[in-house]
Amino acid sequence: MASGILHNICKARNLPLSDDDDDDDDDYDENDDADRFRRFVKALDPSYVLPNRKTISNTLVPQLYNKIKEELMVKVSNAAAVCLTTDCWTSRTTTSFMAVTCHFIDEDFTLSSSLLDCFSFTDRHTAENLAVELKKVCEEWKITNKVVACVSDNASNIKAAIRKAEWRHLPCFAHTLNLIVRESLKHIQETVTKVKNVVEYVNRSTVATERLKATQKQMGLEELRLKQDVITRWNSTYYMLKRFWLQKEAIIATLALVNPNLPTLTLDEWDIIKDVCEILQPFEEVTVEMSAERYVTASKVILMSRGLQKVVQRLRGAVTNHGPVMAMIDSLAEDMQRRFHQIEHFRLYSEATLLDPRFKQKAFHDAAVADEAAKSITAAAARAWSSTEEQTQAERTAPSSSEQVSSIWKDFDERVSDAVCISNPTSTAMAAMRGYLAETLIPRTEDPLAWWKSRQTIYEGLTAVMKRRLCIVATSVPSERVFSKTGQIISERRNRLSPNKM
Repeated sequence: MASGILHNICKARNLPLSDDDDDDDDDYDENDDADRFRRFVKALDPSYVLPNRKTISNTLVPQLYNKIKEELMVKVSNAAAVCLTTDCWTSRTTTSFMAVTCHFIDEDFTLSSSLLDCFSFTDRHTAENLAVELKKVCEEWKITNKVVACVSDNASNIKAAIRKAEWRHLPCFAHTLNLIVRESLKHIQETVTKVKNVVEYVNRSTVATERLKATQKQMGLEELRLKQDVITRWNSTYYMLKRFWLQKEAIIATLALVNPNLPTLTLDEWDIIKDVCEILQPFEEVTVEMSAERYVTASKVILMSRGLQKVVQRLRGAVTNHGPVMAMIDSLAEDMQRRFHQIEHFRLYSEATLLDPRFKQKAFHDAAVADEAAKSITAAAARAWSSTEEQTQAERTAPSSSEQVSSIWKDFDERVSDAVCISNPTSTAMAAMRGYLAETLIPRTEDPLAWWKSRQTIYEGLTAVMKRRLCIVATSVPSERVFSKTGQIISERRNRLSPNKM
């Protein structure tokens, strides 16, 4: 029972280990999670005594951690190849943390994701120091020689650190989109600032908040609070503008009644908000889809990049001709062209795309790039097949004490021995690649890993290469999610937690 309770504390609600060991009903606070949890356990079994803070912190948590870590180390050690993501974060207590996550295709052909470490980082964030910590984590998990790529944001220090670790660096696709969109939003900054001022006023004023609720109810609208954006996340600006547009009538009526001393939005600015929401919606959809860690994403980078470029071009004639909106579209188009014009030439992306049975050559604009990716994959498959064949041949020719060679077959075995043993890994790999490319594309909504699982004995060499490419994730969001959770743990009430208790 203690183990189940501990899982609840650590995972389900981030409950504190203890606020007060006194269970006196007179001190019960119905708004306190810890008090409600103690009452719940007592109702289940009045005779059960909850472990105290010291037991949980010094005994149960370390035991659970070590158990899970041992199980995970076995799982990671069986991976043929891994992709890492990493990111750094500073808490409200100004403690710096670094997270490293690992992604791989397991024996059941499922994309698995695991947090390898999240630790306080007290040294300067130089490339040398970051590289040392990354290598230390990989050495502990015995995956140094299995890393096929490391995904991070575009900061120069972490990019240099990954190069020093002698791994291939891939830029976080979500971070790249964030830079592109944030730059474009500068062209509508005046309108965004007006919206932010209104949102801040309404959310800060009790009178305005209540008046907005009453207006929404009167108009038959859902009672929703206005959203405030965060400067570092473009999609928070999109959410703010979208909510603002959906509540347009209620907001206009509310501001007319409370009469705040704020600049009013013109009709043209309301049109701009509507157009911007339409422009940013595809970017939001792509960001959400590419930030997943439970299904293949690297093979979609080329398609998503080209898709966003085409969408922006189509929007030129679909939105109003307001100057700021057109300038925003031009900025998006130019920045994407600058950043994505060579996207098909990223070898890891092109090989991952070609090895995805949903896309293959159809994802490429340049057929020559697809051909180069096929040649590279074929060469890697030949090496993998050769290595496997050598091991198989050694097992095949090893004498068996239980096997008695029949004299009837002896002459035949001697005459065909050369024909059976001689094989060309390159020609075998080329034939496999031709067969793979000739197969019909599977629907875009199907799981490519399930397809490879059903074909692993047919395309053995290609399967080995596939595991080194489709394990790559497109973003460093998995590491950022670690810090989102950590930020919920280090609250104002728990700001004295030491890093080793996180």
